[in-house]
Amino acid sequence: EPEVGVIYTGKVVKTVDFGAFVNFLGSRDGLVHISELAPKRVGKVTDVVNVGDQVKVKCLGVDDRGKVKLSMKAVDQETGEDLAAPKEEGEAVA
Repeated sequence: EPEVGVIYTGKVVKTVDFGAFVNFLGSRDGLVHISELAPKRVGKVTDVVNVGDQVKVKCLGVDDRGKVKLSMKAVDQETGEDLAAPKEEGEAVA
């Protein structure tokens, strides 16, 4: 099971108008929404990623249907470093 806040390396398996599906953790796929692809506004998903690209993603959460939400902009794509500020202990994550 994907863990929230953990950074994974994955491969882009599909691009759609609203984001990119990334395969990670073996058979798991998750969605990087277009707003989570890059720090700047993205016009087209394929301006940032293409099918087959290896990317680093951070798990933002899993919804009640088991769909995994991922972010690329929260991770330095060169180093794999978590760019998001660390959360305070006990702080609720939406």
